[in-house]
Amino acid sequence: MAAVKRPLYISVGGAVTPAGLNARQTISAIRANLSAFQEVPLSEPFPTTQIVARIPAKAGLRRNDGVWLASMGARGLKEAMLDNKATPDQTAVLLALPESFRDHPAYEEVERGRLLNAIFERCGLRFNAGSRVFDGGAAASAGLLDYAGDMLESGTVAQVLLGGVDSLVNGTDIARLMRANRLKSENNAQGAVPGEGAVFVRLTRAPGSGPAAMICGAGLAQEIDSVLSERQSQGRAMVASLLAAFSGSGPKEPDIEFLVSNGNGERYSGLEQLVGRSRFYRTHREIFPTAYPAMTVGDIGAASAALVLMLAADSFISGYAPGRVAACELASEGGNRSAIALTDLRER
Repeated sequence: MAAVKRPLYISVGGAVTPAGLNARQTISAIRANLSAFQEVPLSEPFPTTQIVARIPAKAGLRRNDGVWLASMGARGLKEAMLDNKATPDQTAVLLALPESFRDHPAYEEVERGRLLNAIFERCGLRFNAGSRVFDGGAAASAGLLDYAGDMLESGTVAQVLLGGVDSLVNGTDIARLMRANRLKSENNAQGAVPGEGAVFVRLTRAPGSGPAAMICGAGLAQEIDSVLSERQSQGRAMVASLLAAFSGSGPKEPDIEFLVSNGNGERYSGLEQLVGRSRFYRTHREIFPTAYPAMTVGDIGAASAALVLMLAADSFISGYAPGRVAACELASEGGNRSAIALTDLRER
């Protein structure tokens, strides 16, 4: 289904990831092809080690998983509000949390419905009442674009901060992924690297005085053959999302000049992309530049959508994009798939 009724303008907000404690450090590390991966010992099964991407932090911030998610979220959110003309009460926050099926250990400490308030309390700011959390992982973010557009159109808010906070660097997720042989290891080169982070991008109704890119299309679909099923995906949901994102009056498939994806390196993800992309990207391209932020920060789950959008938007804003039209591909573990079309606003 299509998910954008009107153009939205997107600019860099705030981030904390294993590659950087703010948005600029994170983006620079990804552009430089750096890696934040490290090998850490696991308590269970001892003495196993696992490759992860972990944010360096004081022990007090990690005293439990609930506090850690709130701390990451607050740091990213506060950065997104720096040098910002809009006040907190004029700002709605739309936040993706770890998908509910994962039984994230953070919810043992902070109820899912309370996590957004916990982040706001750590920020010391009172945001607009239209703020909300949502389930469905990274790809579900595309489904909130119309909600954001409606709020901006009505004048209820001056801006929307779209983001996510997540950590797969916890015993529950690592054990779950290990049982399914989905983690990167010496015996599995095509596995995911658990990561963590909080990322926010700024959405506005008009570009305003600051630099921005434009969201001109989006699509959202549900993949029946998710990584949790017994069948390999044929990429049908992602193809449907891409068709919706590039079916309006804006750019079309031949106009796409580069791609940013939250693919995490898993065998399942690679095969889905191999099959699905050949069905949508039919225009001949000698080179098709593609960025995978997970190569630097690992799989940051619900926060990966905002990071993909941030990286694509910054490539336009900072002038290093290899073209004027980008496709953003987003996949959630639970089966959501979405695609978002971005275009450059700068004169070339």
